[in-house]
Amino acid sequence: MARGDAPRDSYHLVGISFFILGLGTLLPWNFFITAIPYFQGRLAGANSTAETPSTNHTGPADNFNFNNWVTLLSQLPLLLFTLLNSFLYQCIPEALRILGSLLAMLMLFALTAALVKVDLSPRPFFAITMASVCLINSFSAVLQGSLFGQLGTMPSTYSTLFLSGQGLAGIFAALAMLMSMASGMDAQTSALGYFITPCVGILMSIVCYLGLLHLRFARYYLAEKPLQAQAHELETKAELLQSDEKNGIPNSPQKAALTLDLDPEKEPELEPDEPRKPGKPSVFVVFRKIWLTALCLVLVFTVTLSVFPAITAMVTSSTSPGKWSQFFNPICCFLLFNIMDWLGRSLTSYFLWPDENSRLLLLLVCLRFLFVPLFMLCHVPQRSRLPVLFPQDAYFITFMLLFAISNGYLVSLTMCLAPRQVLPHEREVAGALMTFFLALGLSCGASLSFLFKALL
Repeated sequence: MARGDAPRDSYHLVGISFFILGLGTLLPWNFFITAIPYFQGRLAGANSTAETPSTNHTGPADNFNFNNWVTLLSQLPLLLFTLLNSFLYQCIPEALRILGSLLAMLMLFALTAALVKVDLSPRPFFAITMASVCLINSFSAVLQGSLFGQLGTMPSTYSTLFLSGQGLAGIFAALAMLMSMASGMDAQTSALGYFITPCVGILMSIVCYLGLLHLRFARYYLAEKPLQAQAHELETKAELLQSDEKNGIPNSPQKAALTLDLDPEKEPELEPDEPRKPGKPSVFVVFRKIWLTALCLVLVFTVTLSVFPAITAMVTSSTSPGKWSQFFNPICCFLLFNIMDWLGRSLTSYFLWPDENSRLLLLLVCLRFLFVPLFMLCHVPQRSRLPVLFPQDAYFITFMLLFAISNGYLVSLTMCLAPRQVLPHEREVAGALMTFFLALGLSCGASLSFLFKALL
């Protein structure tokens, strides 16, 4: 079939499907960290019927270091499966990886929801929850890698939609928590409803993926990957570089495209004077070109994951107990972070500053280390060493605004700059390297969170 004969995406069903799939990939991480107060209440020995899933815990000590462990065990699978990607993707069929990961995530989240109704002592509850966190994020890492591979065959519009879905996952989780709090239901029912929500999201992702297999537009691109997708893949890889954060975060989710060519019918432009090189480019040669940008990416995520959510989730309102103190952390920590992070990532659609040749980028990244002591000196009741220098809520909100928007902007900027520092045929290797360093930064930050919490 000629390129001009490509079918249309009727009713934008393929775009909507990839948007929902993007949302589904980062729901597990975001729903776990947003519900940290619920888990801390269970681990403190409180019955789930006596605690709302979002109460700020100012009394019971976090003897299990739940914030730190949930962060670390969420990021280590990403680092591991980044290293195992090539082996897994050659040995396991694509459809099995995607559907198998979604079904496993669904069952594990159903287990998490069921545990709301089960009265367990803290230690078994902690062990089961940590095992679920590790397994869910392992399957999530496989799922994201598989979907990124599919997006490499699609026009850039669909990678943008996928990344946008990931970017809304954190906001969606925070809003679900706020709705759960404001529902007026008893605490156990509220928590159950909260954890059933991502189950519905994952079910929708499964339906969307199964539907993709029957849509002519999706089949046209996915079936002809070896023949016509190579040019699209070069274009899309640069955008997909921005996705994992979000991992976290994130992702993120999230994101400004490196080359925002949103016309699905337009041919990607390859440099005519750049000959197609045989074989794979040298990893060492590519690393020498992007090492500074990769270092900046590692440092950005190291700072972010060292305090978010391990330290920031412990900050409480300094006002007297009431509605504001109850809603303070879900709004000012999780919702605010995800909104401002998404805004920061969006800024790269309008400008890229500093450029790839400037050492100013490293300076800006290093300045973010100031956020570590700033958050540690906020109103965290559970402390034994450091004083509280910033007790007012306004300090924490201001720090969070700057922290989140700088995280989003600098992550997106480094992801945009890396492909510009290499030749077109080296971009795939650069993408793999940046994905590895992204996972490395997340894991380093999660590990450091134990030290910073011990210093409080």
